[in-house]
Amino acid sequence: MKRREFLKGALGTSAATVCGVMASSKTAEARPNLEVNDNAVGMLYDSTLCVGCKACVAKCKEVNDMSPVIESKLEAWDEARDLSGDTLNVIKVYKNGTAKTKDAETDGFAFEKRSCMHCVDPGCVSACPVTALEIQQKTGIITYNPDACIGCRTCMTACPYNVPQFEYDKTFGQIHKCQMCNQKGVERIDKGQMTGCAEACPTGATLFGTRKQLLEEAKRRTALKPGDIYNYPMGDLSKPDSYHEKPVPNYKDHIWGEKEAGGTNVMHISSISFDKLGMPPLEERSYASMSEGVQHTLYSYLALPAVALAGLSFVVKRNIDSDGEGGDS
Repeated sequence: MKRREFLKGALGTSAATVCGVMASSKTAEARPNLEVNDNAVGMLYDSTLCVGCKACVAKCKEVNDMSPVIESKLEAWDEARDLSGDTLNVIKVYKNGTAKTKDAETDGFAFEKRSCMHCVDPGCVSACPVTALEIQQKTGIITYNPDACIGCRTCMTACPYNVPQFEYDKTFGQIHKCQMCNQKGVERIDKGQMTGCAEACPTGATLFGTRKQLLEEAKRRTALKPGDIYNYPMGDLSKPDSYHEKPVPNYKDHIWGEKEAGGTNVMHISSISFDKLGMPPLEERSYASMSEGVQHTLYSYLALPAVALAGLSFVVKRNIDSDGEGGDS
């Protein structure tokens, strides 16, 4: 086989392959956000009710069979300061100036909870190349399958809340995130129970229920007149364990998760602006809806080198069969 003939055939095959795939591919287009499921289960976190006791953190560790993070021999309780492979739920503190007044932006302090937001249109699910992360259609919970995971950690970069965490200290590390107490071996929601953190919260700062119920409760609270007395439900909003009376704080007219990035099933309300509490700046359009068209089109073009190589192999084999030994001349 002559070198000129080989190159001519190879270029022709590659060009034909590229043109064929490009002609058959559709233009990359963004899709709409996924629709909200009103009956999905979720939680409402009210920062003004949180007293920073970390009962939710301790209960989460108990339910998920995780050890407390102890950094000092002088401490006897969990000292986790952020989410990690050992911590799925953490309470953080906002402080300003003298930090004398609770739920005040100036010279005040407030508590903020970090855990998976269970997005309606989650970037982690969209980005995972092996469907290790999935949306449970009935509950809306984002679950993780360690047996399917390949450890690429793409989900970590796709989450605007920095929720998925990898076990870097293990040879075959896994991703860890809140699965709303409904993963294999736990399954509290499937058994008719509420999440562990909502059950343990002594003030009702973390409330369990359907997304529709929780959103209605959040709108009810943010519309109340500051100073009035309100009976705050505790536990499961559909069947509250109890209520407690408390003066209404000066809520911000903003329910985090109602619309951000397509909405979340875990929503937050507060007297402190969410940017000061560390929430990311998000538009109503989800990242997943904008990226999937381009992403999936690019994935289709990753097949081009393999197809081109197959074409080259065909040319070589054809000429070897024709010339017998296929030597260069």
